[in-house]
Amino acid sequence: MNYAAIGPISIHLPEKVETNAQLQAAHPRWNMDLIAEKTGILQRHVAAEGECSSDLAVAAAQRLFEEHNVDPAEIDFLILCTQTPDYALPTTACLVQQRLGLPTHCGAFDFNLGCSGFVYGLSMADGLIRSGAAKRILFLTAETYTKMIDENDRSLRTIFGDGAAATLIESSDQQSLRGFRFGTDGSGADTLLAACGGFRPGEDAITPRHKKRWKSDLYMDGPSLINFTVGKVPDLVKQILDSVSLQTSDIGTFLFHQATRKMLEQLIQVLEIDEARMPIRLQEVGNTVSSTIPILIHQLRTGGELSPDQQHMLIGFGVGWSWAGCVWQDVWQSSSCG
Repeated sequence: MNYAAIGPISIHLPEKVETNAQLQAAHPRWNMDLIAEKTGILQRHVAAEGECSSDLAVAAAQRLFEEHNVDPAEIDFLILCTQTPDYALPTTACLVQQRLGLPTHCGAFDFNLGCSGFVYGLSMADGLIRSGAAKRILFLTAETYTKMIDENDRSLRTIFGDGAAATLIESSDQQSLRGFRFGTDGSGADTLLAACGGFRPGEDAITPRHKKRWKSDLYMDGPSLINFTVGKVPDLVKQILDSVSLQTSDIGTFLFHQATRKMLEQLIQVLEIDEARMPIRLQEVGNTVSSTIPILIHQLRTGGELSPDQQHMLIGFGVGWSWAGCVWQDVWQSSSCG
């Protein structure tokens, strides 16, 4: 039996950087010190006016090919996770396939899922490889949430950043991804919402849970999202551990979606784990939605902080409401380091 293994990861962030100091200068009434304390974010990257998710995805993939000597001709499937596609149709993955020069026998599809999307994508890649339908998968995550945020929106502009990650998923005889568990509760659809750009008539459209405070096309009810996360994630962690017969103490690091520092610190408290085992690394990039977990893995690998000998847990949660997780061992790093 062959299984999916997370190979090398490369990331791409837009050239434009928006710092807290710049936001403070533009909006003197914003208390950026307090905001930074709660969010843990000091700066974020912002896509240029004509720069879209496909541009970020292509740049991340090209960097992956160059940095890790990956031959595009050997890619036999492309998965792209984005909630900000270039068009309603055609599928952005098809555009990316052509721009990257991937072979025409390569399968390609988009899926629209945000903060839990990386784990969902891993599970789909694992299924493709186990079934024999694919051997080498290019998994891209790319978002340009800032295009939906009004410049005066203090709540969202200080949190979200744009970016993309390219992850190579390869076939391995070692099962390094185990215990996939998922959850969905559509009753929370009105807590993180962009009603523009779809086809649902206005009178039937989902409306924000509470009155909108800002002009942004994107709406977020932060307190409800925190309550949802703190309520669902601990049970998800237990389900995953039980499914693979592990204890919390068996997990080296908990690699969670990088939403905000406040949310992650609450999870640390509820789960009763040492904060060193749940890295918070969104200071320089902000919340990049579907790309936060691969960016975090890349950061930890680069810093030599991710032990390939340990089991780790990947957890995504957010828009939908949607949540997903699994246990992972970094077999690629183990082989590349030794």
